[in-house]
Amino acid sequence: MLNQKSILITGGTGSFGNAFTEYVLENYDIRKLIIYSRDEFKQFQMANKFLKHKGKLRFFIGDVRDKDRLYRAFDGIDYVVHAAALKQVPACEYNPIEAIRTNINGAMNIIDAALDCGVKKVVALSTDKAVNPINLYGGTKLVSDKLFVSANAYAGKKDICFSVVRYGNVAGSRGSVIPFFRNIVANGGTELPITDYRMTRFWISLEQGVELVIKALKESKGGETFISKIPSFKITDLAQAILPGCKMPEVGIREGEKLHEIMVTQEDSLSTYEYEKHFIIYPHMEWWNPNKIQPAGKQIEQGFEYSSGTNTQWLSVEDLQERLKNVDAK
Repeated sequence: MLNQKSILITGGTGSFGNAFTEYVLENYDIRKLIIYSRDEFKQFQMANKFLKHKGKLRFFIGDVRDKDRLYRAFDGIDYVVHAAALKQVPACEYNPIEAIRTNINGAMNIIDAALDCGVKKVVALSTDKAVNPINLYGGTKLVSDKLFVSANAYAGKKDICFSVVRYGNVAGSRGSVIPFFRNIVANGGTELPITDYRMTRFWISLEQGVELVIKALKESKGGETFISKIPSFKITDLAQAILPGCKMPEVGIREGEKLHEIMVTQEDSLSTYEYEKHFIIYPHMEWWNPNKIQPAGKQIEQGFEYSSGTNTQWLSVEDLQERLKNVDAK
């Protein structure tokens, strides 16, 4: 599907971009892959990391806020993966206008450039924080998701479709709980603070995130939101997996933080279908064609909610210890 195609990934020097690049270069005979990002040093590091593939990699310095630069970068591109965003919750709260300019205005620029430059497919990365958002980051990503879904209504007769992939924090990603706990242990700490003993999270690896994006690139017809079926874990169990027998003082939930991650809301259940390894939320709009629903799916019951707190798959302390062996800080 990606053979002899030209692909561009925004925010391509991040954890996801590196993993996506590695996966694509190892599994497909692409024409070229453009890494579009703002950080010249990270691009230099990435170019050295994938030195043997330099004939198929291109590095563009650019910002998703810069529509002119996007138009130049999108020339001749078949598929776009939009991973660029301001993601740190406190930073977005303190710099709200900057978050809007990147996460919302940037999404609009991506859509305009893709529509005008002959791109065939766009897959945008979302987050659980876009579901019933309680912080600005989640709010901007909710708007971004809505923009990408609705962009399909503006495609007209153009051969292009837009879709969304949603998942929570990747295991071991920068700023997440695993490297936070590990840093405490590395510095001799004997206690791991828990914000709330009831807190749960979904577990998704970087590789699973990449595979979900590949699935969306292969199967999307326009307007879908793809969500992986993945296990949950308790934060207290994670702490015991990292430092068995440790004390776990409860320190209180942080501003903008949720007890559980939610991927599918009860309201979304009206247009959500369940498949063997994933869910798809389909648009509930006049322009949507029900004939685009993927086969082999079953519409979920009205009122269903896909939450880490009520999930049917759970990881034990032993399961977490095994998975942690393969997790490096990203």
